Amino acid sequence: MNEVIGLKGVTAGYRRDNPVIHDIDLTVPKDDFLAVIGPNGGGKTTLLKVILGLLVPWEGSVAVLGRPPEISRSEIGYVPQVIPDESFPITVMDVVLMGRLKNTGLIGRFTCKDRKTAEMNLERLDVRDLAGDEINSLSSGQKQRVLIARALAGNPQILLLDEPVASVDHNTQESFFNLLAELNSTITIVLVTHDVGAVSSHVKSIACINRNLISHDEELLSESVAKAYGCPFELISHGGIPHRVLEKDKKTVP
Repeated sequence: MNEVIGLKGVTAGYRRDNPVIHDIDLTVPKDDFLAVIGPNGGGKTTLLKVILGLLVPWEGSVAVLGRPPEISRSEIGYVPQVIPDESFPITVMDVVLMGRLKNTGLIGRFTCKDRKTAEMNLERLDVRDLAGDEINSLSSGQKQRVLIARALAGNPQILLLDEPVASVDHNTQESFFNLLAELNSTITIVLVTHDVGAVSSHVKSIACINRNLISHDEELLSESVAKAYGCPFELISHGGIPHRVLEKDKKTVP
């Protein structure tokens, strides 16, 4: 297995007396498509921050592409939840060019190569005709495609997505997940979502987080596990995909 993300014994949070994630062991191999599910406040976004190197764990170690995450961050594309901001007018092309900022150096100017890369990814995401439009004039689904184009503009090896379809309709979600499945042919994907049923035909592995983390197979889909991790059976049944147990301590988490 070619590991691209590895967490060992990771505990992290924002207050020392209240860890958000505890004793996490997680290994993500190259070209995996991992869905991370769990209740609100269970630590899903915190997990992404640790992988990005934006939050330093109190205990344990984190490696991304074999290096500390703050060093490998330039190899990660990040797609946040869409938060409309009507007071910040900016074009679609400007948004995607932000993904090339790591290449601008001290001068801070975009080159012809940067613009060609941005255009290529807009074309790849089927939103090239929107390049001159203001981002706030787009639908939620279009915005998500633009944000993915921005992430891909940096030529990442890993793509992290935090609840990317929380505000789009079912048809748009299906199109979006089909797109992610195509991208997964060359990029490792970690997707935080509440609706694993929508991605069940695309993901390769599923992890459920509620302070501790577990990756499960059909034998672990019991009522007790579902209750402990806030993941009803009907939500996490996903066609018998094989999984590895990643949590070291499978006690019920309060």
